[in-house]
Amino acid sequence: MTSKQLMLDLLSGRSKHGRKSFAVLIDPDKVADEASLLKLIHLSVQHGVDFFFVGGSLITDDSLDWVISLLREESTLPVVLFPGSNLHIHQQAHAILFLSLISGRNPEFLIGQQVVAAPILKKSKLEVIPTGYMLVGSGLQTTAAYISNTLPIPNDKPSIAACTAMAGEMLGLRVLYMDAGSGALEPISPRVIGVVRRSVEVPLIVGGGIRSGNAAKQALQAGADVVVIGNGIEKNLNLLIEVSGIVKELNGALNIHE
Repeated sequence: MTSKQLMLDLLSGRSKHGRKSFAVLIDPDKVADEASLLKLIHLSVQHGVDFFFVGGSLITDDSLDWVISLLREESTLPVVLFPGSNLHIHQQAHAILFLSLISGRNPEFLIGQQVVAAPILKKSKLEVIPTGYMLVGSGLQTTAAYISNTLPIPNDKPSIAACTAMAGEMLGLRVLYMDAGSGALEPISPRVIGVVRRSVEVPLIVGGGIRSGNAAKQALQAGADVVVIGNGIEKNLNLLIEVSGIVKELNGALNIHE
């Protein structure tokens, strides 16, 4: 194992043993100030959050640099880039989800952005995680759908989601990320998550539209290995505490049965 495989090995190992994880998504454009970010970081560390995901479909200012610097200074949690384009690369992160938008038919986000980013990432110390990115309909056009100029998979078509996931796995992608998108009206249905989970063996990340502990629990019980919450926590910090407790509860029950 090389130093550039640590995050992927962690995700794969936890998925294999049925252990659940919680990632807090930080969009640099939505960070109000340093004090609010410090509060979020310390709360995340205190309550056992597993990862920080950093990024967004559209980053419009220069806050990415100081956000990642503060995350690295104030915690030891893995900082994983969740890029919206090849511009969202930062050398101080631990890893990057190298996203290929397999749910759409826009070559720019299927392979174009990746070609531009590849030589930069090759020279970096970042762990590059090949990730199949699947947008799923949420009842509203999200920023991700608009920027990528793609149609999301319908939230009531689990067979399409499953076939897309299987194709991504067969193409060699090591992780799948199902996302309803930032500002989604509703989360991805547990039925869709469950069908995808039964169709593939790679780790499954699920995010978008999760605004309650119950929605997070349903996603995890349906088969998500990692739940990602951003907007919900921005509006309600107590959601972080609630979801952390749910993840611990599910993992605790797993330990009992083991």
